[in-house]
Order: sequence, then C-alpha cells, then structure tokens
Amino acid sequence: MAYDIPPDLASLNLLEVADLVAARKLPPVERWKPEHTSDSEMRIAADGTWFHQGSPITRPAMVRAFASLLWRDPADGQHYLVTPQYRQTIAVEDAAFLAVDMRADGDSLAFRLNTDEFVIAGPEHPLRAAGDPESPAIYLAVRHGCEARLDRSTWLQLAEHALGEDGSLSVTSNDASFDLVPAA
Repeated sequence: MAYDIPPDLASLNLLEVADLVAARKLPPVERWKPEHTSDSEMRIAADGTWFHQGSPITRPAMVRAFASLLWRDPADGQHYLVTPQYRQTIAVEDAAFLAVDMRADGDSLAFRLNTDEFVIAGPEHPLRAAGDPESPAIYLAVRHGCEARLDRSTWLQLAEHALGEDGSLSVTSNDASFDLVPAA
C-alpha cells in the first residue's frame, strides 16, 4: 500500500486539517497493558532522527509506524513502544516528535509534525514553554503523553504570529491561551 503524503499545510484550511486529523487511525496503545517489558535498542535524537542499534532508520514509513505505537509513562516520563504483548523502552533525547510547520487559521494554530501528522493546538493539545526566557523551547502535546518540540523555523513562525496579534508573546488556539515565555 502506497503512502500518500498529506498536502502542504499552507494549502489547507482549518476544516481540511481537522478532517485529516480525524481520518488518522491510530492503535489504541492507551488500552494495552502488556506484562513483558524489554529494551527496543532504539533512540529518538533531539533532531527527530530515529535510530536502532546506533544506525539511523532511513525509511519514513518505518518511523511513522513506530511513532504510532509511542506512549509516555506519566509516572516516570519513560517512553515506550507498546503492542498488546510487549512494551519496549525507547530513549528520547528531547521530544518524541518535531513540529516542522505551523499555520494560523482564525482562532486555531495547526502544526505539521516530522511524521506528516497534523495537530491543532488547544485544550487537548496544549503548548508548553520550557527553558529560560533567553532561549525558550516550545513543546506541543501530541498524544499519550508524548510531545513535539517546535523546530527553530516553526518557533519563529509562532513568535511572529504572537507578536502580530497583540505584541505579547502569547497565543490563543481553540479558546485556550498559551504563554510562549518560560517561567523564570
């Protein structure tokens, strides 16, 4: 089965993005409670590159498949690849995903991830500012406790949008407000 790359985010309106989000069928990893845990020997680098046994995974379809199985334990922050029978640890250097593009449409902010998925920021997918005010890092909640870090160009798009709204470094998306300056 061939993979159809979603259209460019800039060419989509919010309704089209919402339809693509709704059409994405993901495994119910939140319901799976496997007894067995092992090490996947995988790692996600801070730049979004996936590795297995030290070698990069170069097939985007494999990365998308593994990403659909990601879950982060809220108790200890450990990331896992989860199937009904096994739960495997995966090392994540910063965030499990990267947000690589952003589009503002009315009161909503839509983001494209490095896995070609779309996420619309809001109460279920909040933005979080970390780091310090001089060098902030912005994260977007994706699913199952996993986050996407906004890459530099996407952070600049978001900051430009915030400054264009009212001159402050805060944004609103789907009736939720987010401060883009980390607490000192």
